[in-house]
Amino acid sequence: MMIVTGAAGFIGSHLVDRLLAEGHKVLGIDNFLRGLPENLMRANEHPEFQLVEADLDNADSMLASVDPIVAQLEEPVDTVWHMAANSDIGAGVADPGVDLRDTFMTTFETLNLMRRHGMKRIVFASTSAVYGETKEVMHEGFGPLLPISSYGAMKLAAEAAISAAAEAHLERAWICRFPNVIGSRGTHGIIYDLVNKLKVRQDEMEVLGDGTQQKPYLHVTELVDAMMFIHANSPDKRALYNIGPEDAGAEVKFIAQTVLDAAKLPTPIRYTGGDRGWVGDVPRFEYSVEKLAALGWRPASASTDAVVRAAHEIVAERGL
Repeated sequence: MMIVTGAAGFIGSHLVDRLLAEGHKVLGIDNFLRGLPENLMRANEHPEFQLVEADLDNADSMLASVDPIVAQLEEPVDTVWHMAANSDIGAGVADPGVDLRDTFMTTFETLNLMRRHGMKRIVFASTSAVYGETKEVMHEGFGPLLPISSYGAMKLAAEAAISAAAEAHLERAWICRFPNVIGSRGTHGIIYDLVNKLKVRQDEMEVLGDGTQQKPYLHVTELVDAMMFIHANSPDKRALYNIGPEDAGAEVKFIAQTVLDAAKLPTPIRYTGGDRGWVGDVPRFEYSVEKLAALGWRPASASTDAVVRAAHEIVAERGL
């Protein structure tokens, strides 16, 4: 039995489908604040999937909704895959309480759930945003970690809480630091935002920044592959891995043009200027995935390949 928090979200729903396909029973938890019911259409048809709606950040909600179901499970929970978090960086800039509640407190209460029911293993969806802004290569031993967004700060705090729990009541913890993840069922991110802008108006496409921002991008299916490989193969009690492509990334101007090409639109692009798109944005960084390669997993696609694939998927999904 596996538990997936944030099961109806972008990454969580893909993970649920993969776990079910590999023969696992899955209990999904989501409050549908950002997750979408349609993301679980395939899972809901599977006899080994069960869904509970609950607010993971709220102890009373967990005790009332989740604990009774967990207590009645016919087999022990092997691993909790903790994907639930705030994914809207801008919302956290406007109100840091969003990240405190939806990223840190969901982790805190998930760990409390695990302690109450003797669950010993957790996989956590962290982020490259914990590193902050630096010209140095971001590798797993890099420090000090000085995130520049509340999103990154609360992910880092959640990592620390999981590390402490690994000393107190967990047997194993896998912390996976994600790059920019893109693909079908996306609910945020540059491709999603650009497609939505084009649905509103097609005489001009506004792009934040000057277009030179460059970051690594990974398709969600490869991300799930990597997480499951790490879970199956890393022997560490506290396993920490960057996940990402092996290239320098894709520039925003390439992404903007790729979206227009996927939509088959001649819309002119207007850049707002500046070297970053928003407060807390890291415009470019060098991200090491050498540790994951040494473990035995390498991505099949480059950042630009992931962007092209995701652009076509999201254009089709959004009906553009």
